[in-house]
This record gives sequence, structure tokens and C-alpha cells, in this order.
Amino acid sequence: MSLSGNPCVAILGATGGVGSALARILSKREVKLFLIGRDATKLSQLGEELKASTRLIDHAGSFQIAEALREAKNSLGRLDGIANCIGSLLLKPAHLTTDAEWTSVLDINLGSAFATVRAAGQLMDGGSVVLVSSAAARIGLANHEAIAAAKAGIEGLTRSAAATYASRGLRFNAVAPGLLKTGLTRRLWENESAAAASAAMHPLGRLGEPEDVAGLIAWLLDPVNTWITGQVIGVDGGLADLKTKNR
Repeated sequence: MSLSGNPCVAILGATGGVGSALARILSKREVKLFLIGRDATKLSQLGEELKASTRLIDHAGSFQIAEALREAKNSLGRLDGIANCIGSLLLKPAHLTTDAEWTSVLDINLGSAFATVRAAGQLMDGGSVVLVSSAAARIGLANHEAIAAAKAGIEGLTRSAAATYASRGLRFNAVAPGLLKTGLTRRLWENESAAAASAAMHPLGRLGEPEDVAGLIAWLLDPVNTWITGQVIGVDGGLADLKTKNR
């Protein structure tokens, strides 16, 4: 990043695979970080490793996100960027999805994204906000109804927010990953046959690593890229857009 005085960035979901990878990438670039997460042990360890301020939240509710981002600005002095890496995964057909599961998927994914946008509009004067969608919002995948709906909402939210806040130089973009090898998806990629089937769905022939997505988020946060807003960028090994002979 090229912003003088070290850029100041808050990461929501910093204890997850993508969030922690992003934190390490930005730390190497001398970005001042404020890390927000729900795993107390991992958050403390990451904060100590990167010498970053932290804030523990016990759920992804809008009030806690707003308070955490307000604290981030107070701690860092300003906010130049926010990355919301909070997410969940539910693989069930709609007819087997309970009301509680549906509400949880919406709250954790779309609800936290909206809370982030609202807080950014209140706290930031210019800068970059990056949200996380999914390839499931862009291509029909069986048993993804709830998560696909929530992530599709994030894409609409990204574009609308980008239009609303463009006059203030406040940019909103999203990334849309395929299947990543994170703790959230462990039961899929630790199963050899499931991992092989999932890898075969991606034209590049492998599952994604957290760093694949974190690198793109870091790029979108970089103030060098100030003419990019309202975009949803796939980082999915070609899953959503390509059809090869193997698929």
C-alpha cells in the first residue's frame, strides 16, 4: 500500500482462514491492523503475532460489528479500509432447511455485511471496503439455496453501496471464492473422495487456499486502486464462468 503514515485497516472475521491470511499479508506491508473475531484464543495469538489491536465479539450481530468498528477507528485514529471475512456454510436443500438455520445463514453472512456497510458509511471518509460473496451466488450449485441467497444479497449490497458512497470516494467491492481449504470447510476437503470431486468441479483442478482470496482482498484494499468500485470478482479456479471437457 502506498498511503503515507501507514494505512489503517479493520478485519472482521480475522480468526478464520481468509481473515488470518489477510492479516498476515497486510502486516508484512506495514499496515496498521485492528483484528475482530469470535475465537478468543486464536484472536489473542494472532494479535500477539502481528502486534495488532484486537476486539472479541461473540456473534456477528449488527450492534457488535458497529461497536467493534467504532473502537477500531478510535484505536487506529482513522479507518482506510475494512474487510469483512465473516461467513458460514450450510449445505442443505431448501426443504430440509429449518427457519433457525435460514435466519442464522442470513444474519452471519448478509446481516454482517450490511452492518459493515452501514458502519463504513458512518465512520469512513473515503477508503475501501471489501465483502465476501461466493461462487454459489453466481452458478447454481445443488444444496446451496440458503448460502447462495445470502451471498447473492451481498453482491447486490456491494453494487448499491458503491453507487451511494462513490461521491465520497468510499469504494465497495466483493470477492466470490470457490471452495477453499479452511476450517469452515474441513469436513469436505479432509474427505479424500469429496475433495477430489470438488477439485474436479474447478477448471484449474484444485481447491483454493486462503491466500488465494486474501491476496485479492489486499489488492482491493490498496489505495493505489482507487478507480475500482462496485465490482464482484471471482477467485474460484474458473468454477462460476468456465466449462471444460472435464466438467
